[in-house]
Amino acid sequence: MPKPPKESLLEQERYELKQRSGGGVLRYEVWGYREKNRTIVTRYNIAYINHDLCRKDNGRVLGYDNAHGYHHRHYMGTVEPCEFVSYETTVERFQREWQEVVTQMKR
Repeated sequence: MPKPPKESLLEQERYELKQRSGGGVLRYEVWGYREKNRTIVTRYNIAYINHDLCRKDNGRVLGYDNAHGYHHRHYMGTVEPCEFVSYETTVERFQREWQEVVTQMKR
């Protein structure tokens, strides 16, 4: 039986946002491996953190990850399971929702 590939840190990004962009921090952390010109994501954690907007969940306003054996969404201190199609789809959803949060905050 073949040995499973060893996962490694594929991406780790942190962006400090200026106040006009909502303030806070965007964080992306992705683990996985490469196989035959494909990237296989095994673990991920993406988050918008802003302690001025949310004091719960370590300031995580919005986030997605697959820790604890299931895919889930964090929003203002609550956690709920979410449908998972792909990591790329999850990132797109996260970016869209993060921008919506910032737009509503500016109103």
